[in-house]
Amino acid sequence: MRTLAAREPAIAVLIPCYNEEQTIGDVVARFRAALPGAVIHVYDNNSSDLTALAARAAGAIVHRERRQGKGNVVRRMFADIDADIYLMADGDGTYAPEDGPLLVNTLLTERADMVVGTRRGVTDDAGRRGHAFGNRLFNGLYQFLFGSDFSDIFSGYRAFTRRYVKSFPAVSQGFEIETEMSVHASMLKLPVTEIALDYGRRPEGSESKLSTFRDGARILWMFAMLMKETRPARFFGTLAAVFFLAGIGFMVPVLWEYLLTGLVPRMPTWVLGIGMMVLGTTMLVAGLVLDSVARGRAEMKRMHYLSYPARGDWAAETEIRAPVRAGRAA
Repeated sequence: MRTLAAREPAIAVLIPCYNEEQTIGDVVARFRAALPGAVIHVYDNNSSDLTALAARAAGAIVHRERRQGKGNVVRRMFADIDADIYLMADGDGTYAPEDGPLLVNTLLTERADMVVGTRRGVTDDAGRRGHAFGNRLFNGLYQFLFGSDFSDIFSGYRAFTRRYVKSFPAVSQGFEIETEMSVHASMLKLPVTEIALDYGRRPEGSESKLSTFRDGARILWMFAMLMKETRPARFFGTLAAVFFLAGIGFMVPVLWEYLLTGLVPRMPTWVLGIGMMVLGTTMLVAGLVLDSVARGRAEMKRMHYLSYPARGDWAAETEIRAPVRAGRAA
């Protein structure tokens, strides 16, 4: 006889924090009410206020990460914490803890590896138009470069399975970590889904840690690096096209003058054009070679991802042998 011997999944709520003394206590208390069986971990990232004390007083397990930056905190959280389901949120109170059960339930029912809580009203975040414009710009750029899996790559409210968390490399250091999470899922074609959730505003006195220009530049750089690592043929092919066009632009006038006069008076321009064509050819060859390398790396990441069970022993099927009845015929 076969029966299901299932246990409740172990849920870990992960909250990276930096100077969120005003909001973290309420966030932790509401998560404890919304998910009574979950263990809540707050990672204090060198806060200069009483964030750690407020989180501990509200019932969270407080950890400290000395390397500054959200990406460093996420890497530490994913490495340290063992659970079946991970729920990550910010400590600023803009994400409603009451939506946590919905994210977890969607992760289970959709059998997804990541559920993203997309932000309704994100363009009203503290009234900062630069953030709203950047959000639209980078989401559109992501969909152009990596596919249409996500409509809000910067949401910090996400639920993950263990196999996603333990196979995610997490090389980013700052706010670009959400972009890396999305690219990892898109590259490996992992099952993901999105849920539109209300996005709150910070209380008076609480300030966003996101810098429109500094973090925007870092995110743009991360886009380029991830494109180089995951789609080198497209990345280097674009550079090759630029060099080829530049080379042609330098060479055509010299060739035209040579056809008319039989002379090459602008030899440096001709040499520059030839150099551009050589660089374009080099970029093209590099892209083709690195594309094969990237495919091999993607296969290795996929195999590492598959080395973790899909649902773990909390939903495993076990076999129980029934005793043989005395009256059973021989």
